[in-house]
Amino acid sequence: MTAYFLILTGLALGVALAASAGDAALPAEAGDSAKQAPAVQVRLFDDKGNLGPKTTVPKVIKTDAEWQKQLTDEQYRIARGKGTEPPFCGAFYDAKKPGVYYCVCCDLPLFTSETKFHSGTGWPSFFAPIAPENVLEEADHSHGMNRTEVLCARCGAHLGHVFEDGPRPTGLRFCMNSASLTFKEDKRYKDGTAGK
Repeated sequence: MTAYFLILTGLALGVALAASAGDAALPAEAGDSAKQAPAVQVRLFDDKGNLGPKTTVPKVIKTDAEWQKQLTDEQYRIARGKGTEPPFCGAFYDAKKPGVYYCVCCDLPLFTSETKFHSGTGWPSFFAPIAPENVLEEADHSHGMNRTEVLCARCGAHLGHVFEDGPRPTGLRFCMNSASLTFKEDKRYKDGTAGK
């Protein structure tokens, strides 16, 4: 009788543990996502328009349906689907205005006109981000190539790729998709492509 009781107790304990493990694997409730979002450190503009120190902010996490509702089809295909726009047709490849380029998905400042240069590739190119913390780099082995993908640090949007054939002082070429960016004119920044 004691052995029978121990077997039943063990089975009940096993079922209870399996059920609680199953609950942990369930997706979070919709309202819980903001509370559980991982944090990232980025640099944002302060109320005077100056780039501030590193700040911890929640990572922007949305469902595919939410991104599709927010973005145009092209923006979604490129920024969320890791696509590439054709060369020489994006809104910013030949832009020469002073200002700041932001992530189309989460409005994080990414690049300024001061680091923009004419690369001849047909895509907007920059030799440095506005702050290293604001972009992430990941190995990309798609399409039979070895490249370094550039992502927005706050929302993970695909921005483009970085190559080691850029101008001084960095020697880098951040080759971005216009569809992954928005632009806000700001005369405090000079146009890095002026006269070029």
